Amino acid sequence: MTQFIDRRLNPKGRSLGNRSRFIRRARAAIKKAVDDSVRSRNIVDVDQGEHVAIPASDIHEPSFHNADQGGHRDHVLPGNKTYRAGDRIDKPPQGGGAGGREGAPDGEAEDEFLFALSRDEFLDLFFEDLALPDLVKRSLKSTDIMRPRRAGLSVTGAPANLSVMRTMRNAIGRRVGLRRPANREVEDLRGHIASLEAAPHKDTHDSDELAKLRARLDHLVARQKRVPFLDPVDVRYRHFEMKPEPTANAVMFCLMDVSASMGQREKDLAKRFFVLLHLFLKRRYEKVDLVFIRHTHQASEVDEQTFFYSTESGGTVVSSALVEMQRVISERYPAGDWNIYAAQASDGENYSGDSAHCAELLNGEIMNLCQYFAYVEIIGEAEAKILTNPASGTELWRAYLGVSGKWPNFALKRIAHRSEIYPVFRELFSTAPETSDA
Repeated sequence: MTQFIDRRLNPKGRSLGNRSRFIRRARAAIKKAVDDSVRSRNIVDVDQGEHVAIPASDIHEPSFHNADQGGHRDHVLPGNKTYRAGDRIDKPPQGGGAGGREGAPDGEAEDEFLFALSRDEFLDLFFEDLALPDLVKRSLKSTDIMRPRRAGLSVTGAPANLSVMRTMRNAIGRRVGLRRPANREVEDLRGHIASLEAAPHKDTHDSDELAKLRARLDHLVARQKRVPFLDPVDVRYRHFEMKPEPTANAVMFCLMDVSASMGQREKDLAKRFFVLLHLFLKRRYEKVDLVFIRHTHQASEVDEQTFFYSTESGGTVVSSALVEMQRVISERYPAGDWNIYAAQASDGENYSGDSAHCAELLNGEIMNLCQYFAYVEIIGEAEAKILTNPASGTELWRAYLGVSGKWPNFALKRIAHRSEIYPVFRELFSTAPETSDA
């Protein structure tokens, strides 16, 4: 997670709570700027860094000031050589903003604050509140992710792992056990000897006492040297061991219609959606398998390169993709061991009567196996103006609406323009995804 660090000193009269609220407000402004920037850039460029700006007003810290009586001032401040009491001051001319940008109406302005976010910082903010819903640990068989875990203390290790508290605790216990003279005791004895030596008149008694004190001092210093303040035997290091961490096995099925009814525009929008999904999964999860399935009148599992760049076309039988998904699940991803997710993109065109078969496949087995199924239908911009009723649409859309009514883990959305890809993606994969059409 990206962290914002405010290194400015806490000003007088400002509490830590006020500063914390200011940092949260600045972070929210940057998060909003990141979200807005996605709408104006290509989805394939999402994983690049970004320069985002937030208005100066969004990070202004409110403060209390001493107010004059009313809004009128009839006094002249000391040091003024231009105006006298009673002079009327003209309003500043328009333009001439403070930062060289477009001038403000009142002649004063402030530049926006510009932040340069690295790739990691940008992606952390971009996917901050997104997650695969209902991810559970169905199986602990694959424990091949090794992570360092604290495993007590060690007498050897790297300087960066030095445990200062435990080292000093051991040193204090050893010094107390061996009765090492304290530094304060030695310094007090030296001060007493110095005061006696500085006395103007010394008798035999003082000389004998000085001799005893010097012998006592030599004895204490010798004991201090024999019992050092910090000994190598006291040093302790934090010890870490690499231990396997149980992980939730998850697989995402990406189903895309590449038939002749999907024109270049529709395929481009579908690919943009899957590019965003691919980047999200790779960024947020270490172990998520991706299965790419393309379909025309028949479906096949393909690799990532073929899925995004192949130019294959043909007729449309949507159920073929669902049948291929069932085959892959039965062969490689048993539902008892894997969290199964699916995302499907299509223009809604389908072979007559096949939409009902798709609903049967989903209701019969697939939705019992899936943690979550998201369907995105690519429609035309003119069609989007007509389809204002969520219940209206293609035969496939209406069939999938029936499925969504039976299964709360089934969601479907429409996309008509590439600016809608990111908002729809957030609705589908937010921490509390909506499961009805918007």
